[in-house]
Amino acid sequence: MRKTFLVLLAFLFSLSVSFAGGGNKYGKEISLKEKTKISAILEKPKDFVGKKVLVEGNVVGVCEKRGCWIELASDKPFQKIKVKVKDGEIVFPLEEKGKSALVEGQVYEIKMTKEQALASAENEAKEHGKKFDSTSVTGPVTLYQIKGIGAIIK
Repeated sequence: MRKTFLVLLAFLFSLSVSFAGGGNKYGKEISLKEKTKISAILEKPKDFVGKKVLVEGNVVGVCEKRGCWIELASDKPFQKIKVKVKDGEIVFPLEEKGKSALVEGQVYEIKMTKEQALASAENEAKEHGKKFDSTSVTGPVTLYQIKGIGAIIK
């Protein structure tokens, strides 16, 4: 019994160490220790604007053109947040999709007029090879994203 417990304990310890030290590293070293739930950011985004956060989630999308952003699934179903990085500073390969990511960055707000939102939605539809439906944009849009400065993806 004790031997089984020690083996289990060693296994759990190796898992925690492997995430902390392993994986593909992008950008700067992660400095924050306390994680913020993505759902908390999305529920009250104005409370987080301008603040540095550490988030964790599965990579559900990667920029196919330049690798300049990833989307992370929230801890709640049907929610996700985009992590945008400065073009060329960090490049996320498409192979990272489906993996678990730990990302540090600053939350920011993007306010778009209806015209800007239409142009953005049309561009996104083109990027994903989908038909653009202009009726999907009904007015001004406010988005919240994370300006990524460092990530570990496993």
